Amino acid sequence: MPQHAQNTRVCRDCDGFATAAITTGARHLDGSRVTLHVACPACKGTGHTAPAGVVRAGR
Repeated sequence: MPQHAQNTRVCRDCDGFATAAITTGARHLDGSRVTLHVACPACKGTGHTAPAGVVRAGR
């Protein structure tokens, strides 16, 4: 069965995967890994982009 397109636009830079957890290689005292959570700079971690006509510019 075909999937219907969503009405929201997915970010072209991150393809909708807006945040990533990156391990640093270090470990906490309990043995778990130290991770950094990084957000996509283009969509600021939302995973979606607004259509060009909706973006507000200026004051």
